[in-house]
Amino acid sequence: MLLGLIKSMRPRQWAKNVFVFVALFFDRKLTDPESVLRTLAAFILLCLMSSAVYLMNDLADIDNDRQHPTKKKRPLPAGQLSPVVAAIAAIVLALGSLAAGFILSTGLGWVLLLYLLIQIGYTFWLKRVVLVDVLIVATGFILRIAAGVAVIEVERFSPWLYVFGGFLALFMVLGKRRHELVLLGEDAGRHRAILKEYNLDLVDRLLGLVTTGAVIAYTLYTFLAEGLPANHFMMLTIPFVLYAVFRYLYLIHVRHEGGAPEDIFLRDRPMQISMLLWAIVVFVALYVF
Repeated sequence: MLLGLIKSMRPRQWAKNVFVFVALFFDRKLTDPESVLRTLAAFILLCLMSSAVYLMNDLADIDNDRQHPTKKKRPLPAGQLSPVVAAIAAIVLALGSLAAGFILSTGLGWVLLLYLLIQIGYTFWLKRVVLVDVLIVATGFILRIAAGVAVIEVERFSPWLYVFGGFLALFMVLGKRRHELVLLGEDAGRHRAILKEYNLDLVDRLLGLVTTGAVIAYTLYTFLAEGLPANHFMMLTIPFVLYAVFRYLYLIHVRHEGGAPEDIFLRDRPMQISMLLWAIVVFVALYVF
């Protein structure tokens, strides 16, 4: 049961919480030990809070997950984890991370509370409202960025990063929706009711919109944001972002992946190389020039 609980906490999906490091990295605070430690603490608390939300979601969807070709193997629908144990763990993780968040930073505490309330609304109502469901998931990523801002003294952080992060999150969420529609086919609505409101044509059109928005937002950030090098060196990072977006679209449309975005970043070597090169060029632009 302990292994089932850990698996239900979905540590693989904790990779999504790296968004909390956006403020630290882009505000040039990587060399400030206190800021690094505070951001690491915020990352841990976000992991605990997101695990509480995953447990809550699994408890709410346990019957539907038993009908899903892959989700039926999760500990709760498979009977490996007791619903009572899962519920207690979710409450402890949520309240514990919330209390620690307020101790670390009042701003972080409010961000965690807002994240929890939004996720409760999503689990029991908003996930059944077409289009709002994907917007709510994307909001969770924006709040992760806000959590990073809340724990350090930002000086050069640009609001353009919120815009880019929001579009990027929508890009990944819609890619996941598309994967579900392809995987489940005509039975998609039986496994997740909201999928009845989507089709591939709509999702592909939305993907086109958010892809354009993400690229434009990042491009504008590289030469409009304050605090960047005057020689516009940051614009050299644009090709790496373009390649990563193109690669993700290739994996979605040609390889029919995208069901778990975090798996793509943890497994796809070209994507990892692109992101590493991007990080190196950004580091040089922000910390050397």
